[in-house]
Order: sequence, then structure tokens, then C-alpha cells
Amino acid sequence: MRAAVRETNLEGLEVRRGKVRDVYDLGDRILIVATDRISAYDVIMPTPIPDKGNILTALSLFWFDFLSDLTPNHLITADVGEMGPEARAQADVLEGRSMLCHKADVFGVECVVRGYLAGSGWREYHDRGTICGIELPGGLKQCDRLPEPIFTPATKAESGHDENISFEQAKQMIGAGAATALRDRSIAVYKKAADYARERGIILSDTKFEWGEADGRIILVDEVLTPDSSRFWPADAYEPGHDQASFDKQFVRNYLDTLDWDKTPPGPELPDDIVLRTRAKYVEAYERLTGKTFR
Repeated sequence: MRAAVRETNLEGLEVRRGKVRDVYDLGDRILIVATDRISAYDVIMPTPIPDKGNILTALSLFWFDFLSDLTPNHLITADVGEMGPEARAQADVLEGRSMLCHKADVFGVECVVRGYLAGSGWREYHDRGTICGIELPGGLKQCDRLPEPIFTPATKAESGHDENISFEQAKQMIGAGAATALRDRSIAVYKKAADYARERGIILSDTKFEWGEADGRIILVDEVLTPDSSRFWPADAYEPGHDQASFDKQFVRNYLDTLDWDKTPPGPELPDDIVLRTRAKYVEAYERLTGKTFR
């Protein structure tokens, strides 16, 4: 297990820090570094999860390659030796957790695809029988499989929660042509990934994609199909009607729900056993999906 990396600082480069990633502007390219930070309820926890950034990066690289017949993506290289002198100077920190990528004009909606009734989708269905305005059959239980995967876009929030919106609202925000293209691509990518994951004993309940435009092409950007952007459930334990065991950070949320914490910053420190068990879930997701041993 490597020492945890909570943040990076490359000399001479301006950095923009997200909840997990440090993003460096290199002119016509960007350097994306996945740290070991973990957030829950939109709050970054003070305790990192060792190797988390390496796992997120390795999984994204796997999926970019697996999905390359369906969509281009923003990846240039994951070889730190090709990322410039500032990156090479900290190769020991950046190796395995960094991607040099093309810049893209990122569309202003989160592209969520749901194959199962969970999370905010379940809550809306329970109250109104819909998800993002999409009418669903009556009588569905929590975590039931949906008749077909559905596209449920959301607004992007720099801080606080993303908010679910209707497809009509998405069209108003980014244009009807772009919204239709992103919906169709997102569902196609979800279906291919979900079929593959099921063969590996994992249910892909739902996931969030980010898309951008570069050189007149729509490309897949950011991370893709990781435990941070997706709900992964073990297929052999699947049972509708309640929350499922998961390979994602729901495990951390469940722990936090046992505390007297009001879901506002600062977040509480995570105990060692929660850190190690969370890391183990990320590792297992990677190994099941890729068929490789995490080192």
C-alpha cells in the first residue's frame, strides 16, 4: 500500500482542485491528477484513502480503451515521462494517478444513466412515480431493475448537490442536438459497460458521464465508470427492496450516517478500519472489472 496523496503541487503550474482531482492547465492540454481524497455528502473528508487515485485512474484507462469503438476520449497519455518537466520532477507522486489529456469544451450537464432504481432516482419515484419527469411503471421496489436504462441529466454544481433536471431542460441548456447526442451516446456506453460488468459479477446500477467537444467532435472526458462516478453492486448478493452492498463510497456514507454529524464541513476523520475496508472495496472493484491484480 502506497502512502496516501491528499494533494499535489507542481512548481510553476496553476492548479484547480476538485473534490478528488488536481487539474493543471498546460495550454492546449490539461494534466489531471487523481488524489486519494474522498468526499461524501459533497464534503471532502480529512482522511484520504490510500491508492484510491491510482485505482480511479487505472479503471478510467481500462474503460477508455474498452469503449474506444463507441466513442473517442480526451486521453493523450498516462506515461509521466511524456507529461513535461514539472510532472517528471514529481514522477514518484504522479505515477499511476495522472492523465495528460486534450482540452475540451465541456457540456454543462451531468449525463447520468440509470439501469436500476436507487439513490435520488428511488426517492423521486417513491414520491412521484417518476425520475427526472420520466414516468415509470408502478409497483417498483427500491433497487429494482428498470425496464430499459434511462437518461436522467443533472446540473453541475461547483459546490453543493447536483440537481436532477428533465431532458427538456437539458435541451434548453445545451441545445436539442447536443442533448440528444449525449443521451444516445451515454445510454450506448452504459449498456456496453453494464453487459461487460455483469459478466464479471458486478451490477452497474447507474453512472455519470462527462462529455466535451474538441475539434468538432464529442469526446468522453474526466473519469469514466469508477466507484466514484458509479454505483457497483455485487451480482451474487443482489436483492431488490433495500439498499445493496456496494463497491463504491456508499460504504463511507453508511458509516457517516451513524455519526452525530450534520453533513457540513468540516468532515469527521475516518477511523483506520473504515479507511482499509473502503480501500479494499475499490481494489476489489478494479480487480473484478479488469481481471488484473492491483499492485
